[in-house]
Amino acid sequence: MSKTTGRSQRGGHTGVSIEDVAAAAGVSTATVSRAVRGLPRVSPATREKILEVASSLGYVASSSASGLATGRTRTIGVLAPFVSRWFFSKAIEGADRELHSRKYNLSLFNLGGHGSNRERLFSSTMVYKQIDALLVLCMSLTEEELEHLHKIDIPLVVVGGHVEDCAYIGINDYDAASTAVRHLLDLGHKDIALLHGDDETDLNFDVPRVRIRAFQEVMTDAGLAVRPEWDQWGDFTVASGQQAFNRLWSQPGRKPTAIFCSSDEMAMGVIFEAGRHGVRVPQDLSVIGIDDHDFSSSIGLTTVGQRPDNQAELATKMLLDELDGNPGAVHSEVAPHKLIVRETTAPPNFPGQPS
Repeated sequence: MSKTTGRSQRGGHTGVSIEDVAAAAGVSTATVSRAVRGLPRVSPATREKILEVASSLGYVASSSASGLATGRTRTIGVLAPFVSRWFFSKAIEGADRELHSRKYNLSLFNLGGHGSNRERLFSSTMVYKQIDALLVLCMSLTEEELEHLHKIDIPLVVVGGHVEDCAYIGINDYDAASTAVRHLLDLGHKDIALLHGDDETDLNFDVPRVRIRAFQEVMTDAGLAVRPEWDQWGDFTVASGQQAFNRLWSQPGRKPTAIFCSSDEMAMGVIFEAGRHGVRVPQDLSVIGIDDHDFSSSIGLTTVGQRPDNQAELATKMLLDELDGNPGAVHSEVAPHKLIVRETTAPPNFPGQPS
């Protein structure tokens, strides 16, 4: 931990830093931080030694870290690339549900859809906030960010995408995408377009790539061509689904009979725009998404459903159980998904067939 970080944890009028305590006690700054905050993974003897050294040096931890009898803030940080989109808002709702039931607070770190705030958040804000644990939503973490989190040594879990060397909760995105594509194949579709996510926000999560690979491999295994002109991208929003449909339908020549969308919001955009162009769903174009968005049932969207609120609630429970002294409580777990067949998919209506 840097000297800057240490000074942020100076106590009162003494000017004694956390590094001073660590050096005198012969332990790491992370161990000092855990000891004075009452966090687990510090032996009683080591904790007692650190507290004695801190007292003798006149070190006082920040009021946010030591204001409670336990020495904890009883605050869990949630790091999100967006808060306005469905997956993230539902996940935050689930995390807050568990935190509320256990009398913990939620501190939201919102990147606002771009990565420019990342350095500030990881280098200072999280330390100043003195969170007890961190929940990361649909984001990869750089080596530097992981190193920083290891230094402050707080429990960490990721929801909605695999992150190397981190526990994570989420659906098997490969299987979910494969389920969607196979549903279209089982209906008899062979001309299938893909609308996938395209991460332009420097957030680097792997969900879009995994779903693309699943689509390509299922199509190839079925002996079907993956047509590059039918490969469209979006940013998981309704508007990007509308734009993708317009790009797809403006191309000359043959049209797909079905489209697999990597999210329900993009699928909704496709459906809305198809209607404006007189393209009937599902008679002319079958559409399937992933998520089971709150509006999906209302518009009859066939989808592969998941529950991000339940995923985040489970992840939060793991974090709190770890803080309560249950080692190993934080671990990776695959969340369930299921095919939900509604009105937007049907067998292809080839020319000459009745509509």
